[in-house]
Amino acid sequence: MTDAVGSIDMPDAQDEAPDSKKSRKGGKRGKKGPLKRLALFYRQIVAELRKVVWPSRNQLTTYTTVVIIFVVIMIGLVTLIDYGFSHAAKYVFG
Repeated sequence: MTDAVGSIDMPDAQDEAPDSKKSRKGGKRGKKGPLKRLALFYRQIVAELRKVVWPSRNQLTTYTTVVIIFVVIMIGLVTLIDYGFSHAAKYVFG
């Protein structure tokens, strides 16, 4: 029988990594000080926030209304279930 490609016994040529390169510890980022890393982090946050597509006032009003209505419905549902369970417990346990 033949071995499957990439089996444990016979690794593929891709699996064999040459060990000629030394592994760098930290790379370029590891050499920066904590303040430079903090500044880089802040710049990246600002860059990401500029990519955000903010909703219009109309969309925001619509989304807020939908959320409030959903929450009110869920409050009513939980209240009804709680009321039913409390009456069932009173009936069963006296």
